[in-house]
Amino acid sequence: MQPKYLNSKSQIYLVAPSFGCATSPYKERLTKAIPRLEKLGHHIIVGKNCFLNLGTCASNTPRERAQEFMEAYQSSADCIISVGGGEMMTEILDYIDFDLIKTLKPKWFVGFSDNTHLTFTLATICDIATIYGSCAGGFHFKKFTYDVKDTYEMLLGKKEFKGYPKYEAVADKSNPFNKYNLDTKKIITAYNYQTAFSGTMIGGNLDCLQLICGTKFDKMAEYSKAHTEGIIFYLEACDLSVLSIKRALIQLKRANWFSNIKGFLIGRPLCIDQELFGIDHINACVDVLNEFNVPILLDIDLGHLAPSLPFKNNVYATVALEKNNIFIEYKE
Repeated sequence: MQPKYLNSKSQIYLVAPSFGCATSPYKERLTKAIPRLEKLGHHIIVGKNCFLNLGTCASNTPRERAQEFMEAYQSSADCIISVGGGEMMTEILDYIDFDLIKTLKPKWFVGFSDNTHLTFTLATICDIATIYGSCAGGFHFKKFTYDVKDTYEMLLGKKEFKGYPKYEAVADKSNPFNKYNLDTKKIITAYNYQTAFSGTMIGGNLDCLQLICGTKFDKMAEYSKAHTEGIIFYLEACDLSVLSIKRALIQLKRANWFSNIKGFLIGRPLCIDQELFGIDHINACVDVLNEFNVPILLDIDLGHLAPSLPFKNNVYATVALEKNNIFIEYKE
């Protein structure tokens, strides 16, 4: 199921299912982002946890964070956007009522990084389209550009996206409102790529996906079986070392997550310059995934080295690589 696209009058509910924006630079950015979105015509509902910090790398207790999300999903809002990523969103899954969500009118949920725990499970358990894209604090810019612009336009119904020429290898953290420091040219590495390929898009942050794999929230086998058209998996890693990336991919492969695969889109990991025991981030992925004999595109505009393209989960898409750039067209 795909939620309705937004218009200038749509209501947006902000939630903090992982950490809250209680410290710099997140507090300043969210404080500025709210009036930016309101100026576009949106009515913004700010969840009770958005500016909280429990002191345990989370905005509130797991139950309270899940309750905030469930209240947002049962509200009159058209869209739910997470205020940020974090580390411990996995804790809330035990308190999310996925069965109830299946009976409700679908809403867009947008989030990045740790928000994979909901962008992925809402898609694979509830069959709802979600967006792996900019969190609410990213909308603090006076003029939306790159990933923020693309995330917003995706919510409005844009279906065609392309990558960016450069990325930010070293972020300028001297000011919470600094623009991206695009200092490094992007280079996409391709394996087994001959021509454009298509399938239903699914994926997210690998750090989070390995926590879902093999649990009661893992419905990937059923999801893959239902999508006979095939799956395009997009993946990016944050805290994982190159060896951890390889181990995580082995785990997903053993769990049969890639049984109906049409292609892999691999983002830039934070450990992009790391090499351990002769393994770098490229062969960490290729050594595990090459046996499927499908296209593998690595170091695409995805991940924690900004800017990162938004991705729409649970929607059919076509991916092409042309002149060192990625092009994605969604066909719902």
